Amino acid sequence: MKITLLLMGKTAFDWVARAVELYSSRISHYAPFSVVELPELRNVSSLSQESIKEREGELLLSKVKSGDDVILLDERGKEMRSVEFASFLERKFVTASGRDIVFIIGGAYGFSEKVYGRADSKLSLSRMTFSHQLVRAIFTEQLYRAFTIIKGEPYHHE
Repeated sequence: MKITLLLMGKTAFDWVARAVELYSSRISHYAPFSVVELPELRNVSSLSQESIKEREGELLLSKVKSGDDVILLDERGKEMRSVEFASFLERKFVTASGRDIVFIIGGAYGFSEKVYGRADSKLSLSRMTFSHQLVRAIFTEQLYRAFTIIKGEPYHHE
């Protein structure tokens, strides 16, 4: 089983890219992990937010295989403490029976209904709203933290 973080658009800030690289390298010690950045749409100034979400949704779904376990990072998702997320992830490893896990961070306007329809679950990092750029750094750190909790390593403190 491998884990993919699927992102809409390139990482815009160097400090975010460095954080994602740091935690990605740490995560790869626990499980196969990759970050896939899809190119941002071009010439969208005349499109509505819904049209942008639809187009982005098509791009995102084109990268998801039928057997993948798709988890959206979404403000409407379930909130979890870090230890709860670690348990959630551990259950995925036990019950996924070879399915790859794909976490998706959408674009600035969120997800299309087709993407919501394909999702197996939704996860919220906070009741607050974060930019889709910042979520990249926060989520990769939380994924690394989850693995250290699962392994009983001293990174997380309760």
